[in-house]
Amino acid sequence: MTQQAPVIVAGGGIGGLAAALALVRQGFSVKVLEQSPEIGEIGAGIQLGPNAFHAFDALGVGDKARSRSVFTDEMVMHDALDETLVGRIPTGEAFRKRFGNPYAVIHRVDVHHSLLEGAQETGRVEILTSTRVDRIEQNAESVTVYDQHGKIHRGIALIGADGVKSVVRQQYIGDPPRVSGHVVYRAVVDKKDFPADLQWNAASIWVGPNYHLVHYPLRGGEQYNVVVTFHSRNKEEWGVTEGSHEEVQSYFTDTCPRARRLIDLPKSWKRWATADREPIAQWSFGRVTLLGDAAHPALQYLAQGACMALEDGVTLGEALRLNSNDFIKAFDLYQRSRVARTARIVLSSREMGRIYHAKGVERLVRNDLWKGRTPERFYDAMEWLYGWNVGNCLAAA
Repeated sequence: MTQQAPVIVAGGGIGGLAAALALVRQGFSVKVLEQSPEIGEIGAGIQLGPNAFHAFDALGVGDKARSRSVFTDEMVMHDALDETLVGRIPTGEAFRKRFGNPYAVIHRVDVHHSLLEGAQETGRVEILTSTRVDRIEQNAESVTVYDQHGKIHRGIALIGADGVKSVVRQQYIGDPPRVSGHVVYRAVVDKKDFPADLQWNAASIWVGPNYHLVHYPLRGGEQYNVVVTFHSRNKEEWGVTEGSHEEVQSYFTDTCPRARRLIDLPKSWKRWATADREPIAQWSFGRVTLLGDAAHPALQYLAQGACMALEDGVTLGEALRLNSNDFIKAFDLYQRSRVARTARIVLSSREMGRIYHAKGVERLVRNDLWKGRTPERFYDAMEWLYGWNVGNCLAAA
């Protein structure tokens, strides 16, 4: 059986497909169980650091991802109350030379499509839709997954990449989510409807008291991503719903007119009530391991959720390679290589949210933090994050 059975991957999102590609490169066949009726992604734009492109290259889809990306000239932060420039980080040639890859923005669907194309081209990834993991059993040789229809799926291992509300995590860990009370509205706006004086080739953020706004170009500059985040007045439950123009506008009454125009642009919004989880030291259990948001869901403030899932997939593949495809040993090495780094992302994302949303005197401190800082000093501060690559991905273990 171990010669013929696939590795089962729960979840066909970015993390699940990254894992599938890494497993195929190690010689395995893969069965992906996706609970949605169709394989795809929801959402809007996401940001990709150099670490993401290192991962794409290691998974064999670097060219596909680059062809769908917009490469930014800078990251820029303004105060949303008075338009003060808080910080500017060039992401041009010097940035690429330092980290070996660019900074980019891309539609989440285009990331997923690049990975899906790569998986389909291998001929070794089977994807079953409308299939949700219900429970898992394992022994020394194999894993058995029961789906919601009672159907049985057997494999030599299981990768739980089933997202922020992971069924696999629930069975093995059962910890509660930490609902943040922060709400994110996301939309995509056509270029013709986007203000000309904000059509910057930059990942741009406007930071205010208990809120911020983000915008950047997508799809060759033909569209713009608009994201706004605020601290909700209400008790929130983790999930995605349709947004309300009236609600989102009510949180930005003190925003400068230039930035406030952003929230009037979208014709429709998606509303995310966000959550993360406390970092954990163990997410591998015998022939089962977790990956991506199932292992380490983070708030969005470092723009690293997709990047971490991609890194996970690559690191898992390298751990298998080093351990001659022994899953028990590889899962242990993979976990030890990822726990501290991903926990740092979770905790740093919380802290970055506090910095973005500073008010009163803290806002003045925030606005002074990066004055006079050279690009090189910014790059030094980012080394821990963007310096990751396939060559050092197991170094932490």
